[in-house]
This record gives sequence, C-alpha cells and structure tokens, in this order.
Amino acid sequence: MTLLTTMTFFERFEHDIVSGVKTITIRNHEEKDYQPQSVVEVSTLETGRVFCHLRILSVEPILFSQLNDAHAQQENMTLPQLKAVIQEIYPGIQQLYVIRFERVTDE
Repeated sequence: MTLLTTMTFFERFEHDIVSGVKTITIRNHEEKDYQPQSVVEVSTLETGRVFCHLRILSVEPILFSQLNDAHAQQENMTLPQLKAVIQEIYPGIQQLYVIRFERVTDE
C-alpha cells in the first residue's frame, strides 16, 4: 500500500473546504490510503491548482446505505444531494470511505 500525499476536489468544493464548512470527503477504495495525522496538498481536479493543505483526521469504511444527515452536514449538502453526487462520481458503488480532515493554516 502506498500512502497518498495529495488530494483533489472539484473546483465547486474549494470555498467550502477553505472556509471550513466541508470537513469530510467520501471516496472509493482507490482513494482511501491516507494516513491519519498526515498533511496532504490539495488541488483542483480540473486544473491541478493547489489551494490548501489538509490534515487527515481519520479514514473509516462506510456503506452507501449507511450515509446519513450528519455526513451530509459535514459535506455541506443535504442527504439527497450527497447521495446524488456520490452516484454521479461512483455509479452503483456500495463500499465507501469517509475521510475526515481539517484545514492546515499557513503559519
């Protein structure tokens, strides 16, 4: 297993991440190998522009059917919006991983 040191997000999520209202991301098995307490460089998926660094707090498995309003709130979405976005990105997926993070501010 190779630990991941970078993370990408769609540009539409940048403001929510930088402002701290988005505190988790839900990914598939290919994007789960993050080490808790590590700091990763974050860039936009569309252009590769780096916009912040995040500290990984935890990585926990979850089934699509277990997603709830608390996950949606941490994603700054409603539960129907969250489920629709996940199905758009990962059609038909059942096994997911919740990656909790916090923004690292430059000192």
